[in-house]
Amino acid sequence: MGIDPVVYFFGFGLIAGLLRADLRLPGPVYDALSFLLLLSIGLKGGVELARHGSVDLLWQSLAVIGMGVLLPLLAFPVLRGLGRLERNDAASIAAHYGSVSVGTFAVVVSWLASRGIQHEPYLALFVVLLEVPAIIVGILLARGWQSGVDWQDMGRELFLGRSVLLLGGGLVIGALAGGEALAPLEPVFVDAFKGILALFLLEMGLIAAARLGPLRQYGLFIVAFAILWPLFSAVIGILLGHLLGLSPGGVTILGTLAASASYIAVPAAMRIALPSANPSLSLAASLGLTFPFNILFGIPLYAEIAQRLGGS
Repeated sequence: MGIDPVVYFFGFGLIAGLLRADLRLPGPVYDALSFLLLLSIGLKGGVELARHGSVDLLWQSLAVIGMGVLLPLLAFPVLRGLGRLERNDAASIAAHYGSVSVGTFAVVVSWLASRGIQHEPYLALFVVLLEVPAIIVGILLARGWQSGVDWQDMGRELFLGRSVLLLGGGLVIGALAGGEALAPLEPVFVDAFKGILALFLLEMGLIAAARLGPLRQYGLFIVAFAILWPLFSAVIGILLGHLLGLSPGGVTILGTLAASASYIAVPAAMRIALPSANPSLSLAASLGLTFPFNILFGIPLYAEIAQRLGGS
């Protein structure tokens, strides 16, 4: 089976952006798409969380949070030592790569569905859990506990920011209402999901093209890091998923989440906590390179590794 059609929308947006074509979604339309995408993921995860909640899920969640702490701790010395980046830039990029990309999660779920590969349906919970730990670790790596960070404002940004709030709110609503009560909403949040994702990826392609400029300034290291580090992180996620007893589809998703990098929640948080860090550098790596690499090449690779590891 070929490439998932939604990926072509990203490629179309990327090419149009590189050609500087006059093609941009109006801001309110993009906001509406991101709202619907985040709520759709949260609602579906919440419904399945209510069905499958257990002690095993609690232990899995704690292990996933541990991975969210570990990944930026591993990335930081690489960025500082090999990349010779300023401390705040290294910490900010490490936080981006310890957190997750909701768009990448949506693509891997669509990719698995198009191939009939089953997975644990509650994994949207892991997206929520992985948003926050890396941000806290990144701040501590840059500034330590005695940093003068306004943790109250930071807490508001972490937990009341759009991505965490919509995902978390969707999870709660889905868990409380249940699948039967939410059935009338399925035409908006389920049936239209793939169309919403396609338009969202079109805009992501345009944005990614605009973020590639800083890579010319910082050279091959950032390019290499943005492609090679996700492969390393994916292996950690895949091995953890296998140890947790997830299905091959679930292992693929966890590996993809580990390989992804945030371009929504973390940039907003870093803007408050580390204003001297260069946001263009982080976004050029995470959105300009890692995001397209994962959806074009990474996901099939991670799925193949997961299938082989699972013996199927």
